[in-house]
Amino acid sequence: MAKKEVKAVENRHYDVVLAPHITEKATLLSENNAVVFKVAKDATKPEIKAAVEALFGVNVIGVNTLVQKGKVKRWKGKPYTRNDVKKAVVRLAEGQSIDVTTGI
Repeated sequence: MAKKEVKAVENRHYDVVLAPHITEKATLLSENNAVVFKVAKDATKPEIKAAVEALFGVNVIGVNTLVQKGKVKRWKGKPYTRNDVKKAVVRLAEGQSIDVTTGI
């Protein structure tokens, strides 16, 4: 009987959720039991749900994702492109919350 490797799954959770996304809109969403995270570009909705539930110990109702394309900017007259960012809006069960100002 082979043992399951739990370490790889736990490490993947840390690779899926990169950082909280703290803006005015994200703060307004927190009033409706939603939290916004920057996530890995290859992360799927079920992976994001499993990672948030495992890392923060909350029940997730739904996950919506979006990809913010990088803007074209100029520096010293030469154009460059910012990186694309994938975000996840995670809706939590009623009465639960995540304090994004503290670490994991």
